[in-house]
Amino acid sequence: MRNDPVVVRLVAQARDGDKGAWDQLVERYAPLVWAICRRYRLSAADAEDVGQSVWLRLVEHLPDLREPAALPGWVATTSRRECLRVLRMSKRNEPVDQTDGQDVPDPGAPVDEDLLLAERRHAVRSAFAQLSLRCRQLLLLLLEDPPRPYQEIGAALRMPVGSIGPSRARCLDKLRHSATLTAVIGFELEQAGSERHAR
Repeated sequence: MRNDPVVVRLVAQARDGDKGAWDQLVERYAPLVWAICRRYRLSAADAEDVGQSVWLRLVEHLPDLREPAALPGWVATTSRRECLRVLRMSKRNEPVDQTDGQDVPDPGAPVDEDLLLAERRHAVRSAFAQLSLRCRQLLLLLLEDPPRPYQEIGAALRMPVGSIGPSRARCLDKLRHSATLTAVIGFELEQAGSERHAR
């Protein structure tokens, strides 16, 4: 994502040889690579090959990445290219008369949507992890399915039932105003605005 300080920091640390930063980058963008592989209908083994190639290329090109915040786009583009390479290689091994269209990419939602969805999920997880333990516990209890009665939640957290609603509102407000979520939401609003102007 543009202007995402977490991505910029992780890229800088990974460039300096920080294995933990590298692992975080892989964990953060592996779902994006898998989503693109699914779009191209690759087998699990081929998707694994694509993932390995993407991370290998990132190791090679990380020092050359001029704009660290552009890493998500780089990962998406490289994943698409690797998927196409795998498809070309598999076509060479198939008889010529097999044209069932199974290797044609799904023209569904653009990859940008996968990228935004992956970033949004990561931002929510990061913002949630930054909440206080009490807020995290409260929100997790409120999200259980089937819903737990407020009396049980209050007893579990040693909290008066009447303060559960206001506490939930404060926790959700902190979550909404997290810098991580604000960066993602701001980027999406900026993108939506530029699309409207383009029309």
